[in-house]
Amino acid sequence: MVLDKGIAKKTAELLLQINAIKLEPENPFTWASGWKSPIYCDNRVMLSYPEIRNFVREEMAKQVENLYGKPDVIAGVATGAIGIGILVAEALGLPFIYVRPEPKSHGRQNQIEGYLEHGQNVVVIEDLISTGKSSLNAVKALKEQGAHVKGMVAIFTYGFPVATDNFEKEDVELHTLSDYDHLIEQASETHYIKESQLKTLLQWRVDPQQWK
Repeated sequence: MVLDKGIAKKTAELLLQINAIKLEPENPFTWASGWKSPIYCDNRVMLSYPEIRNFVREEMAKQVENLYGKPDVIAGVATGAIGIGILVAEALGLPFIYVRPEPKSHGRQNQIEGYLEHGQNVVVIEDLISTGKSSLNAVKALKEQGAHVKGMVAIFTYGFPVATDNFEKEDVELHTLSDYDHLIEQASETHYIKESQLKTLLQWRVDPQQWK
């Protein structure tokens, strides 16, 4: 759920500006899942741009505080959200931990890195939501360690219905700075994309698994 249309469009504008989000309907990308897609999103690029990094940090920190007050801990989902998660934790003056996709196969075999006490309130930071499975896997690991997960704040979501269903099923609240609808609106208004490309981008979102 996007809380502020102005912030959503500004975030989309900045991510397009630095090619953290690429829109190439004529030359589709292939995701790890095998899906063909006219969009590719790598929000980690923004870590290399201090002004944009600071904008995202401040807006995410504001969302966390406005929605949840100050939790006990900020958790980032590895690896994409470790960088931004640390920045948000720093902005709020809070401890930071991160969650691996699965426990390490050696040493202490941790899945959660950092110090977490049973019963602590945690807000999870994510960079990108597609189906939501990896993000919710991190929430599950935190809950298994006794954390009270207040919700999740992410930079961007594709807005797939399957993600909405997954988050609702697990009763996890999700808020994002921006989403696919605001991205396409911003790209169209600023003539970043042509009218013919707009049609393709809108079609893809209807059934991304079967597209192309």
